[in-house]
Amino acid sequence: MTGMNRETRFEGSDRLIVVDRPNRKRWIIAAVVTAIALVIAFAMFRGSDDTAASTNTAGAADGGRGGQVPSVTIVVPGRSEVARTITASGALAARRDQPVGVAGEGGLVRSVLVDAGSWVRQGQVLATIDRSVQSQTAAQLGASIQVARADAALAQNEYDRSAALVARGFVSKADLDRKKAARDSANARIRVAQAQLGAARAQIGRLDIRAPTSGLILSRSIEVGQIVSGGAGGLFRLARGGEMEMRAQMSQQDLAAMRVGLPASVTPLGSTTSISGSIWQVSPIIDPQSRLGEVRIAIPYTASIRPGGFAEARIASGSTTAPLLPQSAVLSDQAGNYVYLINAKNQVERRAVKIGSVDSQGVTILTGLSGQESVVLSAGPFLNVGQKVAPRRQSAR
Repeated sequence: MTGMNRETRFEGSDRLIVVDRPNRKRWIIAAVVTAIALVIAFAMFRGSDDTAASTNTAGAADGGRGGQVPSVTIVVPGRSEVARTITASGALAARRDQPVGVAGEGGLVRSVLVDAGSWVRQGQVLATIDRSVQSQTAAQLGASIQVARADAALAQNEYDRSAALVARGFVSKADLDRKKAARDSANARIRVAQAQLGAARAQIGRLDIRAPTSGLILSRSIEVGQIVSGGAGGLFRLARGGEMEMRAQMSQQDLAAMRVGLPASVTPLGSTTSISGSIWQVSPIIDPQSRLGEVRIAIPYTASIRPGGFAEARIASGSTTAPLLPQSAVLSDQAGNYVYLINAKNQVERRAVKIGSVDSQGVTILTGLSGQESVVLSAGPFLNVGQKVAPRRQSAR
C-alpha cells in the first residue's frame, strides 16, 4: 500500500528523494481555486464601480427626479405706472368715399378721361356721354326764341298804331286792350322759349360726368361704348381730398378710454412704416353681434394706404398701473401669449396673459398677472409644466 502512494528515486548525487503524490495534487487544486476567487472578486469590484458611475450620470441628467433640479431665475414684477397703449386692428378706407354717377338721363359713353389712381379737381370732366339728340333739341329751342321775338315785335307795332288811333276815334278802347294783351303774350312766349333752351343746355351739361369735389379716384366702372342711365349707380369712387382713415375695432372696455383727438400710429399690413394720425370719431354704439365698437382714425394719404386693406393701430390713452416684465419672460405660441410661474411647491405653471405696450422698458401685462407672482425670467421654452426647479430671485428692475 505504501509503495503505491510514494515514488522513490535516486539522483546522481546518491540523494534519496521521496515524493508524496496526493499532497502535490492538493496544492495545485488550492492554487487554482485561489486564482479563480481573486478573478471573481476583481470583476465584482469593477462592476460595482461602473454601476455607481451610471447611477451618478443618470441622477445628474434627471433634474426633476434625481437629487439635482435645474436652477431658474425668477422675478416678481410688482406693479408700475406705465403709459397705456391700446392696440387694435381694422380696415383702411377713404374718410369720405363719394360715388360719382350720371346726373342726367344718360346715354352712350363717348369718352372716359380719368382712371383709378388719378387726382382730380372739383368740376373736372371725368367722362362724356353722346349728346347729338340733346344738341338738336337745343337748336330747335333756339330757333323758337327767334320766332317768339318776331311775334312780339309785330304785336308791339300793332299796339303802338292802335294807341295812336284811339284819340281820333278810329280804334275803340276794347281793341286797344286786345292789342296790348297780344303784345304781352308774345313777350311771354319769348321768355318761355328762353327757359326751355336753358333747360336743354343744362341737360347737355349734365351729360358730362364731373368730379363733385377734388380728390383721388379710387375705382372706375365705366367704359367707352357703354350705355349708362341715371339709375346706373356709381361709375367712379372718389376719396374727397385724398383723406384716408382706419376703422379700428376694439372691445367695449378699450372703447371707454377713447376720445376724439387722441394721437395714434397706424401700420398697414406688410409695411414697416407707421403713419401718424388722430381719432376723429368714436362710435356711439357697440355691435350686438361682435360686441366691438369702432374708432375712426384720420390719416394722411400715402402710397402704402389702400382702402380695403388691413392695418394695426397703437393708440396712447394716458397711463395705467400694471405689471412690467422683461421681454425674455413673455412667450408666445398658437394659443397666445403666456409666462411660466413658479408656485409654492417650486413647480412650473403656465399662465396666459394679455400684453399691452412693448418698448425698451419691457412688456406691459394688461391681464393675467397681479404682479406678486414668481415669473421665470428666461429659458421658459426648456421647462415643462409641473417640473420641479430651484428658483433664484432677481430684481425686476
